[in-house]
Amino acid sequence: MSDEGHRLTGEIWASLPVPALLLDAEDRIDALNPEAEAFLNASLRSLKGRSVHDCLIVDAPIEGALTRVRLNRSPVFINDSDVGTHERASVACNLQIAPLTDHPEILLVVIAPRQIAGRLGRAPGAAARSAIGMAEMLAHEIKNPLAGISGAAQLLSMSLEGEDLELTDLIVAETRRVVQLLEQVEQFGNLRPPLTKPVNLHDLLDRARRSASVGFAAHMQIHDDYDPSLPPTLADGDQLLQVFLNLLKNAAEAVQRSGQGTGTIRLRTFYEPSLRVRGADGVALAVPLQVEIVDDGPGLPPEIADEIFEPFISGRENGTGLGLALVSKIVIEHRGWISVESAPGRTAFRISLPVAPEGGAPDANQET
Repeated sequence: MSDEGHRLTGEIWASLPVPALLLDAEDRIDALNPEAEAFLNASLRSLKGRSVHDCLIVDAPIEGALTRVRLNRSPVFINDSDVGTHERASVACNLQIAPLTDHPEILLVVIAPRQIAGRLGRAPGAAARSAIGMAEMLAHEIKNPLAGISGAAQLLSMSLEGEDLELTDLIVAETRRVVQLLEQVEQFGNLRPPLTKPVNLHDLLDRARRSASVGFAAHMQIHDDYDPSLPPTLADGDQLLQVFLNLLKNAAEAVQRSGQGTGTIRLRTFYEPSLRVRGADGVALAVPLQVEIVDDGPGLPPEIADEIFEPFISGRENGTGLGLALVSKIVIEHRGWISVESAPGRTAFRISLPVAPEGGAPDANQET
């Protein structure tokens, strides 16, 4: 490259309106643009050579993303992730990670802060709590007249025949369906904090597996690949069991809808010490306990893959879109993280959770 080319490259790098970093093959910071220095509130001189994992706190599995970029030599995009440092509060950002063309082991990381921080399910503020509370109240109030409508239709059906009877049956069936939807809204609006105590993840996974095997996943083969040394996590066992059951049910239904007939679900646990999330209180927390639920179904529809944990987003016909939103809500309230990677033939939901304190010391929400 000519001297003029080098000069222009330097000007472009310095003029980028968003934070940008260059990482070497060991994930150490090699270069920062001025916006990144301002974002990190530190100079290149003080950060050069330090691991990016020590300087940035990202509530997403960033280490795995960096590995995939180098392995596949293709960019990775991470949307709506809270990014911060040990000195400053996190903000919602979109991350773009790409290898350099001539040096694929060197990665360019671009951080684009978003104007709207956070999502409803991650850290509900006063407005979000009000909206959820309103939905819960309306669901409760609507259920009462629906019960009257259903009862009246059943009384009418006793004196009807033929097509008229079919209409009353339709009224009863539809009111029951709406009631089920409202019950899910009420459940999603339940803001009771989890009652936590040390629990063994494998015990919960085995309970979910047994329940699924004799019910909605009877057509599936379920295999496990557990790390027997995994320590307990601090959790509400009933809520976490609900998470595993919901994910197993989603996997089983996805395979069934694809027409495969039978399919395979793999339950995997492992320990990954590098993952951390920043909670609503701004404190970074390690989440090394990993649970993966992997199926060989058709994968998520691409148009909703980035929003699958948002309320009322569903890839299933007549789906309510509340199941995975509730799963995300429960995991976030356990100070964990949930993510998904999906492609035809493999969809993997990963839940990352903290380790229970030694001696089972209670946290603020622990049951006494």
